[in-house]
Amino acid sequence: MIEEQLKIVRNFEVRVRQVMSLCDKLKKENTDLLSQLASLKSLNDSLTEENKKMKLKYDNLIMAQTIHAGMDDFKATKERLSKLVRDVDECIILLNT
Repeated sequence: MIEEQLKIVRNFEVRVRQVMSLCDKLKKENTDLLSQLASLKSLNDSLTEENKKMKLKYDNLIMAQTIHAGMDDFKATKERLSKLVRDVDECIILLNT
């Protein structure tokens, strides 16, 4: 009977050691995963910030292109008006002669 009890106790000790070993492995894995999570959060934050900066640059570029296109239209309109004024001036000169 004592042998059976000793066998049960040994078996129990082996199982406890296995559980403790598994617990240690899981703690290490948890620590590694937490470290990896912190690293990925940091990367995510930096990429989010970079994304905001890129969106701002993109918006500024679109605005600059819109203004530039407006300036081209403005220049073309100004040139057409100048040509019309010259043509009218030439007509007035021709009428006066």
